[in-house]
Parts: sequence; structure tokens; C-alpha cells
Amino acid sequence: MTEELKQRGGREDPAAGILGHRTDRVVFGVTAAITLAFVIWGWAATDSLEDVSTSMLGGLIHNGGWAFMLAASCFVVFALWLAMSRYGRIHLGAEGEEPEFKTVSWVAMMFSAGMGIGLMFYGVSEPLSHYTTPPPGTNPANSGERMETAMATTLFHWTLHPWAIYAVVGLGIAYSTYRKRRRQTISAVFTPLIGERHANGTAGRVIDILAIIATVFGSAASLGLGALQIGSGFQELNWMDDVSTGLLVTIIAVLTLAFVLSAVSGIERGIQWLSNTNMVLALILAVFVFIAGPTIIVLDLLPTSVFSYLGDLPQLAGRTEASGGKGVADWLGSWTVFYWAWWISWTPFVGMFIARISRGRTIRQFVGGVILVPSTVSLVWFAIFGGTAMKLKEGGALAGESTPEGQLFGVLQEFPLATATSLLVMILVGIFFVSGADAASIVMGTLSQKGALEPGRFVVVFWGVVTGAVAAIMLLVGSGQGDALTGLQNLTILAAAPFVLVMIGMCVALMRDLRQDPVIVRGEMGSEAVELAVIEGHRKYDGDFGIQIGPGPGTETEGDPLGHDHS
Repeated sequence: MTEELKQRGGREDPAAGILGHRTDRVVFGVTAAITLAFVIWGWAATDSLEDVSTSMLGGLIHNGGWAFMLAASCFVVFALWLAMSRYGRIHLGAEGEEPEFKTVSWVAMMFSAGMGIGLMFYGVSEPLSHYTTPPPGTNPANSGERMETAMATTLFHWTLHPWAIYAVVGLGIAYSTYRKRRRQTISAVFTPLIGERHANGTAGRVIDILAIIATVFGSAASLGLGALQIGSGFQELNWMDDVSTGLLVTIIAVLTLAFVLSAVSGIERGIQWLSNTNMVLALILAVFVFIAGPTIIVLDLLPTSVFSYLGDLPQLAGRTEASGGKGVADWLGSWTVFYWAWWISWTPFVGMFIARISRGRTIRQFVGGVILVPSTVSLVWFAIFGGTAMKLKEGGALAGESTPEGQLFGVLQEFPLATATSLLVMILVGIFFVSGADAASIVMGTLSQKGALEPGRFVVVFWGVVTGAVAAIMLLVGSGQGDALTGLQNLTILAAAPFVLVMIGMCVALMRDLRQDPVIVRGEMGSEAVELAVIEGHRKYDGDFGIQIGPGPGTETEGDPLGHDHS
């Protein structure tokens, strides 16, 4: 995907010629110092970092969990309202500009953005977890109701809310960059709110620093999940008897090295080919499980899951600590709040990616595509893998699989070609790791170099290596095995919390821009002119009149000033 974007010709880089492509030493230096300090702290005093992060997380969930829940739902309402309102017809580009990518290519790239390590890791484990241990406040009476509850909860975490969160940031960046011709940075979106001087000054640098920090930890969480799953694959294939912390760190180091080599050797086309191949391999895996598994159950789950999700949406969106005490708070910290924080931490990366491929689209097309396409992919993916896992569990299988990272392999062991499909999963996760680190590091490089669409190689490699190091530390904080996932979740929530405020500010800034958009201003002026003409026509001619277009005030005209012909 990166190479395809680079090869597109004929479009001027809006960042070029504004501030150049020099590295912003303050943004890069401060962010690098913070992340490196975190790595050193985690390496030298893991227990200390774990204690501090656990304490801070408890306070954040107790005092600010409501903010994550409320903000996520507000972003959904905001994105859908923009699409359905008069602002929906505004183009993300110049007047009359055609979309840069054909619709089929655009949808295909959106599909790739909807897939990744997260779906590989949670495709089986989340529905199965909610099936065996229903969320607090739910009381499913039988296996069928447990399936409905599990799928509704899973879709809540993976469809409308996360992609609306991405849409808000992507829309702000796309409008600011392609409609207003500003730099492609998060801070540039704030120009109508804080002014160009502050957006390019200290305030803007703070915003970009927060964006990079959120991206580092969000990407590192994904890489950590990938390492956990590959390590579990080693165990399932009997390559290792035990998955130690050292093995997980080694996996991260090897995959990070693979990314660094790809970045410095200039084989972007090879990585692009691998990324496209990964989509095909993921489709093959899904089709295999769909055919080999309980096909009819999967098909039944598609409509059932959608309507269960829509019916339970108010309860799902309104669940806070107040509704069930500490038990609900702990559950939210492991699931909903973690997910909202994870999605928010990914918004600079995913938002900038979907902004770059959506030039020339209208806001209505953008929001519809960004929310509907990946949400549909998630629905089908979870119905196939989650539905299969729950049906196997109902029949007494999967008794020995207790870790989230091992449950997908446990499902594959129930079907033919288990070794081949398990190896396929490990390959998929590995390629997702390399291509994901590539794309995320380019975005962090862009933010470090004042919106450069093609940031310097050193900066890109630096952020790739730092992301791998942070992922390793996050696993160390979780003790590598049983609590490794907890370590990833805790630190992701803490890193993403400040960026919630940035996203709220982006919504306000975007609305200020949209209200002054020429399309909206012309529409308001036209409505006002017609309204005044109708009032004047009723006053002078008792409703028997017509409206014609004529010269403006100050121009000599014959006949009636409203342009009526009385001959």
C-alpha cells in the first residue's frame, strides 16, 4: 500500500513548499527522549514500572472510564451526523476534484486497513471468552443466548465505534490537507481553533508529540499481541515446550530486524507484494474454516449477530463502573476501555492512512466507506472464527486451550491440515507485523518531519526500532506469560488517555472549518437570497410572482428590481 501511494503521480504534496521536509527537532527530540526513557525504565526497573502503571490505571479507570465510554459514542454520533447533514456533500479536495483512487481500489485498501494482528488474535478469543464468561449485567439462559451476547459484545468492540473513531481523525486530516492545503499533521487540523501561529508553534508541537506517543504504544501493543500468538504457535507445533519472556522478546527482535532491513534496502515493492498476499492468505484461511467448520451456524450468526448488537447497543454503550461496581470496572479495563484506548492510540496511523487514500471523496462517501466496509469485514470474520469456536466449545472441545493467543490454534487443531493452517497463521501474523511497523513508522516520521509524505529513512527506521523495543518492555511489564496481555492493555490505556482530548479538539476545529467552507457559505447565501425574494414578492405582489436571476445591487436595470417581467 505504501508503494502504491508513492507511485501515484500528478498530485502535488500539500506539505511541500510550506515548511519543507526538515525534521522538527523539538517534536522528534522530545518524543524520542520520552520513549527511550520508558524503554530504559522498563529494562532497568520492570517491577517499578509495573507498580506505577497499575496504580495509574486503577485511578484512570475509576475516575475517567466514563470519559472513554462517552467520548467513543460521541465520535460515532458526530461522524454519522456529518455524513447525513449538509456537510456530507463537501469534497475532500478542490472543487470538482475527482477521487484519486477508483472505488474498487479504495474499498480494497479500506479492507486491508480493517484486517491485522488484532483480528487474528481476537477472532476466536473474544467471542469465546464472552461465551464462556458472559459480560457483567448479562444473564443468558442457554447456549444460543450466550452466543448472541458474545457476538453482540464483540461487534460493539470491532465495528461502528472503532471505525467512527478512525473516521473522525481521518476526516480532520483529509479536510485540512486536501481542502485547506495545510501540512499533513495532526496539529495543522487545529489551525481554525488556535490559529496558524500556535498550530505551527509550541501548542502544535505538543499535539504532534501526543500523537506520536499514542501511535508508538498502540503499534507496540499490536506487535506484542503478534509475538504472543507466534509464540503460542511454536508451542502448538511442538517447536517449543514453553513460551518464555525471552522467546517473546526474541520474536519481536527478529521481526523488527526484518522491518528495518526492508526499510533500508528499498524493497518497498516486495513488502507491498507481501501485504497484498497476506490479504489473500487471510481470505483462504477464513474460507477454509467456513467450509470445514459449522457452515450453517456461521451463516445463521450473520443476521442474528447484527440485530443482537443493535438491540443491545444502548446497554453496551452505557456500561460504566456505576452500573456494577468494581467488577464492571475491572471488566471494562480488560475489554471496552482497553479497546477504545487501543483504537484511539491507532488513530494517527489509521486516520492518516485513510486520509491519504480518500482525496477527492465527499465527506458522505468517506464516512460511509470507512465505517461500513471494515465493519462488514469484522462481522464476517468474527462470525466465522468466533462462531466456529463457540460451537466447538458447546460440543465439549477446546477444553485444553486457556490462553487467548492459543485459542485460534486450538480451533485449527479440530480440522484437517492443522499443522499447515497453524503455520499459515504464524506467517500471516509475521507479515502483518512487518507491514504494520512499516506503515506506522512512516506516519510517525511524517509527524516528526512537519508533514512530509515521504519522511527520511533514518527517522522511519528509528521509530520502527523504538516501537519494537516498547513492545518488548510492555510484555516484560506483564511478566511475559499469563499477565503479558494485561501489561499490553494497561500501558496502552495510559498512553492513549491524553489523545482523547486531542480528538475532541479536532472535532471542534473541523466544525469551524466546515462552517466556513465555500459550499456551505454559498448555500447559506443562496437560501437567504431566495427567502428575501419570496418575502418581497409576497409583500408587493400578493403571492403572484416569479423569481429570476439578474444583476446585483448597484447595477442599472430596467423594470422591477427583483427582475420580474410585467410586460
